[in-house]
Amino acid sequence: MIKFYSTNLKTAPVPFEEALLKGLAPDKGLFMPETIPVISSRDISAFSDMEYHEIAWDVSRRFLRGQIDNDVLAKITRSAYNYDVPLEHVFENKHVLRLDQGPTASFKDFAARMMARLMQHYLTVEHRKLLILTATSGDTGSAIANAYYGLDHINVVVLFPLDEVSSRQRKQMTTLGKNVRIIGLDAKFDDCQALVKEAFTDPDLDYLGLSSANSINIGRLIPQIVYYFYSFAQLRKGNSDDSVIFSVPSGNFGDMMGGMLARRMGLPIDKFIIACNENDEFPKFLNTGNYAKIDPSINCLSSAMNVGHPSNLSRLVALYGGVMDETGHVSKQPDMEQMRRDIFGVSVTDAETKAMIAEAWAKHELLLEPHGSVGWAGLCRYIEEVGNDPDQLYISLETAHPAKFPEQIQAILGFDPALPPSLEGLEVKEEQYDKLDSSYAAFKSYLQTNYE
Repeated sequence: MIKFYSTNLKTAPVPFEEALLKGLAPDKGLFMPETIPVISSRDISAFSDMEYHEIAWDVSRRFLRGQIDNDVLAKITRSAYNYDVPLEHVFENKHVLRLDQGPTASFKDFAARMMARLMQHYLTVEHRKLLILTATSGDTGSAIANAYYGLDHINVVVLFPLDEVSSRQRKQMTTLGKNVRIIGLDAKFDDCQALVKEAFTDPDLDYLGLSSANSINIGRLIPQIVYYFYSFAQLRKGNSDDSVIFSVPSGNFGDMMGGMLARRMGLPIDKFIIACNENDEFPKFLNTGNYAKIDPSINCLSSAMNVGHPSNLSRLVALYGGVMDETGHVSKQPDMEQMRRDIFGVSVTDAETKAMIAEAWAKHELLLEPHGSVGWAGLCRYIEEVGNDPDQLYISLETAHPAKFPEQIQAILGFDPALPPSLEGLEVKEEQYDKLDSSYAAFKSYLQTNYE
């Protein structure tokens, strides 16, 4: 049985169920697997003939062996992944992985749907209830709200910055009701995240049974490993020396960490291009070895990536042998040289984001939204600086459907992207959400008033 330790190293390792339901470790660290299972090249080759939900089962069971029945896990993955995962060829051996076909048209669906089902399974067995607290800078809130909507054992509270999500992102959260409450703050995402983290460590709120569905939860991280294996399996040529370079638009770094774990599990990833928007704290850290968070974070077009201090950076630092606490303080430096060999870090401005949306459409009829544009711009920047190998497999992640950002697409390209089924009828639905100031006292009072 694999246990999970805290990146702050002050909490005893726990089984997956406990790490999943706690969300955040008691010492405010993030849970990481003590050992990372390795998948053989033969098994990776076999993925080419498997459906997505089957690969999800195979990858997940290696972390959860002895902690959930295989048949139960298979039912969970089959239920969670009942939609397409398209790979769009762009040119040469360069592709876009479209993670935007789920129920909220965002890559967050992949993690949220599986995590919700795992939590519901454990809570049903134990006759327990949880209150999920989640901060969102864009797509996380809608994915979590929809994944947990109507579940018997779980209530959900989502905090979002009022001025930094699109109207469609907001309406995907605020038109649900039932067991889902939404709170808008006149604040930044990092402020929302800070309130959630403080609530988790407040003994006055222990009675609420709090947990997290942000990418700080290990239950989000494991499902995000899967699409790296899936996309490589679909596009590999079948040679023993096949390898891939991924470009990952990155904000809170949960998506990136899924890929990093996939690499440690044996996926032949030559390089990660970690593409950030103007919140460039990570590229600077990679360059200099000195970490400084951006406070307040910069409001960019790629709103889900407006993160001045990525929570999952402590996991990346741990993976490379270092220690970073929740405030960003590095008490043990990671292996920066190895990190630089594995990662190409890049910051993309809003002007470059807009230009790339226009260029990708003009050159390739590739329709990108701001986050995917940052990822594709990062890939192009890497090729410019390192050189192009037309035979090398490149995959850039598109993390949200362009129709979630109609104003930007209309302004840049002059047309509205077609709505996916998940967004149809959203405009006429009635919204309901609360507003609070950004003080912890107000948030604590809200929780104590609305939940017994």
